[in-house]
Amino acid sequence: MEHVHPLPEYLVRRYKGWKATEYADNSAWFRKLAEGQHPRAMVISCCDSRVHATSLFGADQGEFFLHRNIANLVPPYQPDGKQHGTSAALEYAVTALKVAHVIVLGHSQCGGVQGCLDMCSGKAPQLEEKTSFVGRWMDILRPGYEQVKDIAPEDQARALEKESILVSLNNLMTFPFVQKAVAANDLSLHGLWTDIGEGGLEGYDPKTGEFNPL
Repeated sequence: MEHVHPLPEYLVRRYKGWKATEYADNSAWFRKLAEGQHPRAMVISCCDSRVHATSLFGADQGEFFLHRNIANLVPPYQPDGKQHGTSAALEYAVTALKVAHVIVLGHSQCGGVQGCLDMCSGKAPQLEEKTSFVGRWMDILRPGYEQVKDIAPEDQARALEKESILVSLNNLMTFPFVQKAVAANDLSLHGLWTDIGEGGLEGYDPKTGEFNPL
């Protein structure tokens, strides 16, 4: 395949440094991980390179089952026989790995959320095209836009970032296997939003319907 190239040298050097230090110091632990994974939680977060759930919680390898997509969205349950990456990851985490928690982690300055805001307000017609993968994915967040479209423009992006979490939490409960696990108290759902610049973390409180600092 002529379009594929060797890994950039700076990444090769970083790998070799990791193998000689972190791996060498913890080789028994890594061999134990190779026997199988038993994560306690699934984290659904954004693809944004600035969002790093394992660093945020000081998590070790093997602790989180991680799934990342644009704007940390969970689509509604749609068993139509087509490919669904997020739904597949969720199914595996809940039914096979039997995680105890599913955490939806949103963040500040989310480009996907801003794209949805622009698309729904008529400022990004290119995202309305059927050929736009980003636009069709952000259709999941259109119900959230309806909740924020009438507030002050300068507050809409942050409000929609948090709506992306709520939309995902609501969509999680459209999956029968999630409903079953939640009803049996085998699974709990959580919504978090992190401020990248300030290092803050807020959790959704279903009793008040608000995100509060942790």
